[in-house]
Amino acid sequence: MSLSDPSPGAGRRVPVPARLRAWVRGSEIALVLLAAVTGCVGGLTVAGMSGVAQILRETLYRLPAGERLSGLAALPPEGLLGFSFLGPALGGLVLGLLILVLGRGRQRRAAIDPIEANALHGGRMSLRDSAEVAVQNVVSNGSGASVGLEAGYTQVAAGIASRLGIAFEMRRSDLRTLVGCGSAAAIAAAFGSPLTGAFYAYELVIGTYTIATLAPVVVAALCGSLVARSLASTPALIDVGTLALSRGGPLGAGDTLPCFLLGLVCAGLAVGLMRGVAWVERLFRATRIPGLLRLTFGGLCVGGLALATTPQVLSGGHGALHLHLDPDMALTAGGLAGLILAKAVASAVSIGSGFRGGLFFASLFLGALVGRFFAQVAPMLWPDFSAFGLAPVGYAVVGMSAFAAAIVGGPLTMTFLALEMTGSFPVTALVLVAVIASSLTVRKTFGYSFATWRFHLRGESIRSAHDIGWIRSLTVGRMMRRDIRPVPLETPMATFLRAHPLGSPSRVVVVDGSDRYAGIVLVPEAHAQAAAEKEAHLADIARYADAFLLADMSARQAAEAFDAAESEALAVLDGSDSRRVIGLLTERYTLKRYSDELDRQRRAVLGEAA
Repeated sequence: MSLSDPSPGAGRRVPVPARLRAWVRGSEIALVLLAAVTGCVGGLTVAGMSGVAQILRETLYRLPAGERLSGLAALPPEGLLGFSFLGPALGGLVLGLLILVLGRGRQRRAAIDPIEANALHGGRMSLRDSAEVAVQNVVSNGSGASVGLEAGYTQVAAGIASRLGIAFEMRRSDLRTLVGCGSAAAIAAAFGSPLTGAFYAYELVIGTYTIATLAPVVVAALCGSLVARSLASTPALIDVGTLALSRGGPLGAGDTLPCFLLGLVCAGLAVGLMRGVAWVERLFRATRIPGLLRLTFGGLCVGGLALATTPQVLSGGHGALHLHLDPDMALTAGGLAGLILAKAVASAVSIGSGFRGGLFFASLFLGALVGRFFAQVAPMLWPDFSAFGLAPVGYAVVGMSAFAAAIVGGPLTMTFLALEMTGSFPVTALVLVAVIASSLTVRKTFGYSFATWRFHLRGESIRSAHDIGWIRSLTVGRMMRRDIRPVPLETPMATFLRAHPLGSPSRVVVVDGSDRYAGIVLVPEAHAQAAAEKEAHLADIARYADAFLLADMSARQAAEAFDAAESEALAVLDGSDSRRVIGLLTERYTLKRYSDELDRQRRAVLGEAA
């Protein structure tokens, strides 16, 4: 893997001394040290992005220093433009202009995010694309669009980690781990939760947990969290000292039943939200409104929704979540249902119109609202509900984790987030029940998290961060034999038999008068046919004229073609129209290469030497 490779993440060669590069490639200690550097950079990135986004909100909405936009009771009467609800529209206008300027003179392509990079590209990302995504995310969130900053955090931190690993020409498995370290540091810094960051990397970016990845990922998460806390102290989402998560008595096994049902409710609503975002996005595209006007119109819709309902629908929702995790916060069931719907619509319109960001924090906020709504409505339908020990805010914590697990796709990530937020093991056990119910339901009924659902809409068959890029790179073109000499189909049988006696290669590719593929002749069958018929011709025994391979097929597709044709070898053509023969591939060699690659991947997962 050279630095001149045109694949994602390739760029100018970064000069690194050969001895240092060799030490980094061959030492686990060096990987841990690089992970620590990545963690510190990730913490700096999170602090910087969140600080800039807060400055934008304070400027646009005339907020006091440190005040959260979504924590306001009502929009300020005057903003930067005289009407504060125009903030998202102004942000959409600026974002549209920014996209036009950044895309001028360049081929438009979607930025590769950490999950896609580790699944398909061996951890290689473009730092420039990642920085552009981060800037767009800050503008979106800072103007009040209903998107979180977590996508930007992980994008730029993982992009920096990837560039660092490419500079040292790290192995594919180590580069994937380092990208996971960047993502772990970003999430740990964003929430002040190292365990949450580490398991975010394991479940969503690396795709698996191994002993070999334990030290670097945890070190990166710790460093990211410590750096972010030292630069900008983030208040805990839950004040454990004043919050009563239970009704006064101990939480028992009976409390698992309502939490299990809450997990199912969260799963259904989360699937509805994901489908709703995709539907709104298709609706905006169907209008064929130019991107600049679409973003401005989307921002105007979000601002108008905030004016008509509450500012809690704006931005990521940190201030609003803090309010609704306060046990003294009182809101009717109807008010909660309206806020759930308004926040879902604001998020769908923001993402559908083109604002950059994700649903990570929106899913936490919506889950907390669903949990409190469940705690209010359940007693009306369940007479004995008051006998359960969990308090309404406890259900908010459970709902928050279950809803986010359905959207983000990290059940243990959200379980550890609840543990680090509350410090309560009994509540965490109930969270685990709801998270399992939610994630299992989504996986069996829908099959995707929000990130992998969007990959699916783009035509990518990615359901997790497990490394499948090597399958795509193991193509027919890389495995085929090129030293073949096709024989004209009009060749006399006697001439053919003299050139290919018994004992010579048993398969010969034949072509027609236009040098187009005409099939494969089996040498033993040709000799048998000649012995049985004096007027035998090659055209009579040529096989597989309609069965062939193309150079860009993967090993898996080649294996399926061998099964369909019931042949042990097939010709490789440059195209189905031109039919020019460029090689030959056997089923035995294909399966051997595939098996070798599987074994290599298994060794990498277990941390064994290659």
